[in-house]
Amino acid sequence: MSTDPARDLAIRVEAREDFYFFSRYMFKERRKYKWLHNDHHRQICDALMKVFRGETRRLIINIPPRYSKTELAVINFMAWCFGRVPDCEFIHISYSAKLAANNAAQTRNLVREPAYLKVFPDLALKDDSQAKDDWRTTAGGVCYSQGTGGTITGFGAGKFRQQFGGAIIIDDPHKADEASSKTIREGVIEWFQNTLESRTNSRDTPIIVIMQRLHEEDLAGWLLGDRGEEGTPVAGGNGEIWEHLCLSAIKPDGTALWPAKHDIQTLHRMELAAPYVFAGQYRQLPSPPAGGFFKPDNMEIVDALPATADRSCRAWDLGATENEGDPTAGVRLTDGKDGYWYVVGVEHGQLGPENVEKRIKSTAATDGKAVRIRLPQDPGQAGKAQAKSFIKMLSGYQVKAETVSGDKATRAAPFAAQVNVGNVRLLRGDWNKAFIEELRNFPNGKHDDQVDAASDAFNDLNDIMPGQGLFDFIAQQAQQQAEREAAEQEQQAQAESQGGNSWLQQAVAR
Repeated sequence: MSTDPARDLAIRVEAREDFYFFSRYMFKERRKYKWLHNDHHRQICDALMKVFRGETRRLIINIPPRYSKTELAVINFMAWCFGRVPDCEFIHISYSAKLAANNAAQTRNLVREPAYLKVFPDLALKDDSQAKDDWRTTAGGVCYSQGTGGTITGFGAGKFRQQFGGAIIIDDPHKADEASSKTIREGVIEWFQNTLESRTNSRDTPIIVIMQRLHEEDLAGWLLGDRGEEGTPVAGGNGEIWEHLCLSAIKPDGTALWPAKHDIQTLHRMELAAPYVFAGQYRQLPSPPAGGFFKPDNMEIVDALPATADRSCRAWDLGATENEGDPTAGVRLTDGKDGYWYVVGVEHGQLGPENVEKRIKSTAATDGKAVRIRLPQDPGQAGKAQAKSFIKMLSGYQVKAETVSGDKATRAAPFAAQVNVGNVRLLRGDWNKAFIEELRNFPNGKHDDQVDAASDAFNDLNDIMPGQGLFDFIAQQAQQQAEREAAEQEQQAQAESQGGNSWLQQAVAR
């Protein structure tokens, strides 16, 4: 703790006046080490300061996930504003009411911190402010949180005055694995129009949207309309002008936005692994998935599994009509424990319900009881009954039925990431050509049953839920691949060195 009163006073004054300084100060005071801050953090803080000063009423910030957006634009910003204007009124929105309530609770905890009270000693909370999603200050300030689609009754944001009186802050209005659903996407936009916009207490109440881009027609895309140059005001879908701060993980000059988080080599590996997802979430330039989602030519065909091969899963995608419609596919995937995943075999055919059961049962017997079996469960009672019947039929095997959720591209993205960086191999078989061609044409091909089955097998072996932590997983895999390549290069160099030494030793001996 500082014993210099003049220094302490200077810190308090600077933290009150400069939101960026406040964020750095609070981070160090709470966590006891310096924040690994970066230029984009200053850009976000400057944009939010313009909102506080009344220079911006509508702001959209597009930024990659886990680049400090929630901590800065939600938790820290609301806390700083309450310190400056104790009676301000906030409504905070996220795709999940639970997540929004947690952010509101973190803000409440922050304003109770001793370090915060040194900067803003006059702020106090009402004694009954124990709820996570709705708490208040003694000056009449409000922090209320809700999920997109939720009911907002009796709450408004902002004060009816020219000076800052609060804001609506929307952080990630779309859930990643649901953004490709037109129905869900349009539901979020309709709720914004019909429910949320009317919750401003004044026409001067700011609205802030901060999110990663997930689709061309997500909330940010709809609000921005025909985008102008980066950072320039544009007319949006709701007829208002929105300031736009667009932060791509790869800057226009080709360098990394936050090198300490992801260096440019890691970003390029991530982009190679999942170009469609990367374009939206990290480049902020979403586009429809097209051919090239998978790069199957990066898969090597081998004649045998390695001796280290370990866990296996056979996942099924079920057709229902014999000789027409979508085929039934069962793809077996094995972890080679050598840095590669192996597609061991594919069962594929247009089968009716009875023959589907026979094929699944006979394949299970061939695979053996060590191979996990994953089956899709359709929603509704009929789907549950079918799953229960399959599980009973496969008694003695490691079998489970999972409800299919998320769009096909999102479900396929983790497996595609491994294919694209060359971490998937095929065991040689007469099924190879059809499997490769289906991957090549996804998601625009006639069928995608083999892709669905392979993706489900991969997700099952890695405990991956749709859209959750995809790029953390990809970054980890990319890092492991880089380490493996470095080790291989080192081994090659050592072999060459040993070969040279051997030649030298032989020459000396002669």
